[in-house]
Amino acid sequence: MDAKAPITQDVHTIPRKLPEGPINLVGLTREKLRAALIEIGTPEKQAKMRAGQIWQWIYHWGVRDFGEMTNLSKDYRATLAAHFVVALPEVVTRQVSTDGTRKYLVRIAGGHEVEVVYIPETDRGTLCISSQVGCTLTCTFCHTGTQKLVRNLTPAEIVGQILVARDDLGEWPVPGDRNLETRLLSNVVLMGMGEPLYNFENVRDAMNIAMDPEGISLSRRRITLSTSGVVPEIARTADEIGCQLAVSFHATTDEVRDVLVPINKRWNIEALLDALRVYPKASNSERITFEYVMLDGVNDSDADAHRLIELIKGIPAKINLIPFNEWPGAPYKRSSNNRIRAFSDIIYNAGYASPVRKPRGEDIMAACGQLKSATERERKSARQIAQEAGL
Repeated sequence: MDAKAPITQDVHTIPRKLPEGPINLVGLTREKLRAALIEIGTPEKQAKMRAGQIWQWIYHWGVRDFGEMTNLSKDYRATLAAHFVVALPEVVTRQVSTDGTRKYLVRIAGGHEVEVVYIPETDRGTLCISSQVGCTLTCTFCHTGTQKLVRNLTPAEIVGQILVARDDLGEWPVPGDRNLETRLLSNVVLMGMGEPLYNFENVRDAMNIAMDPEGISLSRRRITLSTSGVVPEIARTADEIGCQLAVSFHATTDEVRDVLVPINKRWNIEALLDALRVYPKASNSERITFEYVMLDGVNDSDADAHRLIELIKGIPAKINLIPFNEWPGAPYKRSSNNRIRAFSDIIYNAGYASPVRKPRGEDIMAACGQLKSATERERKSARQIAQEAGL
């Protein structure tokens, strides 16, 4: 396979054509926004300036109504309203955990639904967003992976999740008062539904919008893209996004990873690590995060910990140990606290940070690996899942 060729999936992953009607300005790159303004009669010499003004209204001030864009003439605002909309995903339900975690079920074009999670911490607020409706990877420990892939999300649907959360948090600044931007939402992680690198172009455009300094203005160091290992797209991520990278690793042998993360059958551990070794330098990233879910008796032995150390040698890295978040029908159990601590100590003593992720939002099924659209009601039994996984 040509390493530069885009990674595609079957036709069912292609977003369906949206109905005819006003164009949604959310999700358009600056160049596409400028082109759209020229198309409705904006003079070319003014289009860049107008695009910048509208961009700030949407992404810095959080304005949805063209009538409120007061540095534009009334006639021009009316023209914009006749041709465009500023539309976000619809919030269907909003749940708040006892630990403060918020989970939103949002509806997008075609009536599909995805889930978004906001996690408040003392020093940051992290939003976990989705990149696809469902998921194609079928990782056997992941509840989200039991929902079949429907389609990719558009840039509007991806960046729209950030705007929806900022709406709910009430953190948009007020025009004229720059001191009210609270940055409750300071970090974004692409760790929700879907594999971001199977929807690369849309994710790239959405994240570049989020990083634009005249809008949401998130630093690339505050955006983390999590991949299960779509190796040919890792270099593109460094070149075209440059954000932090996390890898759903979860095993130290191909035999075990083939079961836990089936994409390993296409790009095995060796191929994945070869791509990861050059990523920090290419993207100016500090280090790569290796995500490692702790499964009782499957991948949590001392031998696994020592193998993991050898595998990542030479890669600037930290290891996030994730206690398995059990879900109905799951074929695995969470490793004991003692086992997790012993595993963490081995990693730490080898010189790597090895934090144990505290499960958040378990009471509202918002924890890692639990995201699953409420529209997908079908539950598989543990026996069915184990049979499919070859366990």
